[in-house]
This record gives sequence, C-alpha cells and structure tokens, in this order.
Amino acid sequence: MKNRGDHDGTPSYPIESVDNALRLLLLLRDQDRVGVSEAGRALGVARSTAHRLLAMLQYHGFVVREASSRAYLAGPALVDLGLSAIRQLDVRVQARAHIERLASEVGETVHLGLLRGTQVVFLDSVETPRALRVGSRAGEAMPAHCTALGKAMLAGLTHEQLVELYPGGRLERLTERSVSTRAQLERELRAVRDRGYATNAGESERDIVAVAMAVGGGGERRAAPRAAVAISAPITRWDAGDVTALLEPLARCVRAIEASVG
Repeated sequence: MKNRGDHDGTPSYPIESVDNALRLLLLLRDQDRVGVSEAGRALGVARSTAHRLLAMLQYHGFVVREASSRAYLAGPALVDLGLSAIRQLDVRVQARAHIERLASEVGETVHLGLLRGTQVVFLDSVETPRALRVGSRAGEAMPAHCTALGKAMLAGLTHEQLVELYPGGRLERLTERSVSTRAQLERELRAVRDRGYATNAGESERDIVAVAMAVGGGGERRAAPRAAVAISAPITRWDAGDVTALLEPLARCVRAIEASVG
C-alpha cells in the first residue's frame, strides 16, 4: 500500500531534515564531491544548514571531507550500503579469502581499497598477528596520492581524468616524503604503469611502507581499476629486497580476486 499523500507518491508527513540528508546522498550518487555552498543551493537551504547536514553525515561515515578542497565525497558507510545492495558484485566479499591467504603467506597486514575521487577508502584489512604491525584501516579514508593503494589505482586513469581530479599544481602532504605536486605525481604514476606496482615509503605515515597492485585495471590496459590490494609493514622490517620478494604473492592475490569478481 502506498503512503497517503499526493498522487506522485510524496509522503503526507515529510521530515525535512531526513529529506535533505537523503537528497544530499543522491547528489553524491551523481557526482564525486560536493561543497557546502553547492549543497545549500541544491537543497535550497542556508549554508549553515547544509554544513550541519553534512557534518551529521560525516559523523555516521556516509561522507568524508577532502582536506585539500574542503569538499565532501562518499564515505565508507555509503560505500558499504551500496555494496551490500549488490552483494554478488561486492569486491570486498569476493576478495576476503584471498587477502587472508596473502596476509598469512607474507606475514604482514594486507589492505583492500577503493578509489573515491582523490581519496582511498579502505574497504577491508587483514592484520598480521605480529606484535609490531600496521593496524587495520577498514572504514578510513586517506589522500590517494599519499598511499600505495591510491597510486596503484590512479595509474589506471587517463591524463585527462587525473587533471580533473587534481586541477591545481600543489597536493596535500601528510609527511615530508609525500608527493607534493601533480607533475611529481604524474612522473611517479608513469613508473607505476611501467613496473606494475606502486609503493609508499613513509608518505602516509613516517614509519610505514607498503606495496600495492590494482585489481581489474591499471598498467598497460588503461582500464579504470575496480580496487587495489596493498601489503603494509613497519618501515624497520623492510628494505628494498623485501619489496621484490612480495611482488609475486601480491600478483597471485590480485589475479585470484580478478577471477573471483569476473
């Protein structure tokens, strides 16, 4: 039975704040990011009202705020909601057994991530049981250009897509080792495409290193990647040789996920 109301199905007793919050989520369905002023115009409300709505959505994980632009983009809770609605396509579910196997094989923490605008959303993590380890990042978001996961996926984009994501020349830095300009990022992404994997040596956190490969894209195929897998460890436990030794197990994991999700 339909709700009582107008013939177009509009509820008889709409709750304005709920209506506005849902309209904001629909806005994020159609575009990568939304600013406070833009949200206010779209909803026909004051900027302060839009800011309060976005702050509440951020509190519950439905949006995350991009540090560089101060705009909002879809957060892990919204990603979870969308993925749960199409469970058969949920790369997280399909990948879980494979990243568990990889973590056991290499003895380090493994992350699964998704690219959302200029951010990486960590969908899942499997921690190593070692006392000194990188912890789970599941549900967190970080600047893509500062992470191995993010760079592995950014390498699968075209130059035009990259410029659209990073219209300015300067990039946010999380540490002194972070990539700080788009030109520098483009040089690094060319190297990622050539060798087939991305690295992070203290660029997101000073004492963490990682190596990552894209799932379903990147490299010479130039297809937009679906996700990426990274092996991450404390910087005191790795040297250059360790990264090379991890490449084949990581590649096997990525191939297995690609086969599982088709």
